[in-house]
Amino acid sequence: MRGARRSVRPTRTEGHTGREEGRMTMGTVGFVGLGNMGGALAENLVRRGHRVVAYDVAGPGRLPAGAALAGDVAEAARRADVMVLSLPDGAACEQVAGEIVATGGRRAAHVVDTSTIGVTAARGIAAFLAKEGVGYVDAPVSGGVAGARARTLTVMYAGSDDDCARVEPVLAGLSDHRRRVGEQPGLAQALKLVNNVLSATALAATSEAVAFGRSLGLDMETMLEVLNTSSGRSAATSDKFPEHVLTGRYASGFANSLMAKDVRLYLEAVTEHGGAARIATVTHSVWKRFADAEPGADFTRIYPHVEGT
Repeated sequence: MRGARRSVRPTRTEGHTGREEGRMTMGTVGFVGLGNMGGALAENLVRRGHRVVAYDVAGPGRLPAGAALAGDVAEAARRADVMVLSLPDGAACEQVAGEIVATGGRRAAHVVDTSTIGVTAARGIAAFLAKEGVGYVDAPVSGGVAGARARTLTVMYAGSDDDCARVEPVLAGLSDHRRRVGEQPGLAQALKLVNNVLSATALAATSEAVAFGRSLGLDMETMLEVLNTSSGRSAATSDKFPEHVLTGRYASGFANSLMAKDVRLYLEAVTEHGGAARIATVTHSVWKRFADAEPGADFTRIYPHVEGT
């Protein structure tokens, strides 16, 4: 039991010295998936002094300065000690995991998966990799692309003591805010889904409520100022609306289809493991309609979607 309590202590890395950064650099990191989030995370690793060899099916367009380009997953797995994945779903992660273990002359012995893929997929990939002698750390992230660039996003991660210890330099390279949440892969996925359901629900509900206020003649900026000093405050009122809705930017870097997928994964997990999902079911229906109506739109655009329905 003492070991279990130690396993979930937060890791704090603010205020690095140069010597600490040098000590934390660990070999070469392979990075697969250079989307909005993946590109920012890969850049963080480069800036923390890691050697990064990256691959993306879309090509080298988002390759961070200072990173080397791999021709495919296998090349990255031959050159890297640890592979980091930032992919859209469980199917993509399963495919890449298969390519890693099939690599002849593979050097990579650990995988850090920052993707949001759900509890079952994470457990399945962890078991598959373990049979091939590859350690797996489930490490989804929350805080958005801006948070990644500012190194303020949260990396919540779960894995065995040995696997977490071996990839700690890579986790530290991703962000200054990390929290180990358990010893079994899948637990970090569970917490990420909890987080995203709460975020999705708050943003949808705030959109509906603000639209109502505006329909009666209230000014949006005034509403946000009052809400943010009142009990209705949330990340939607303090961040998403001021930064993206009020300004009309709608550029958080996170797509509505991904949010709909995350809420669906939560519902699937509840169905499999038990629990209530009445509110989450309504939340999913709202996000699915939005994603179907405007595929790939920034998720903060749910406000005009809700306002117009």
